[in-house]
Amino acid sequence: MPQLDTSTWFITIISMIITLFIMFQLKISKHYYYYNPEPLMTKSQKHSTPWETKWTKIYLPLSLPLR
Repeated sequence: MPQLDTSTWFITIISMIITLFIMFQLKISKHYYYYNPEPLMTKSQKHSTPWETKWTKIYLPLSLPLR
């Protein structure tokens, strides 16, 4: 049974790792990142609803007094 020649494995694996590293560096370098994001000032609109002017309370069935 012939033996497997592993003499070229080292250079193959090293070149593959270097190639992958270079490809990922090129892929990442194409992204544009914002350096200083500024918050946008948005105007909040006032909605008039009938329950804003009066006091309301939600009664749960468990909070009602016992009879």
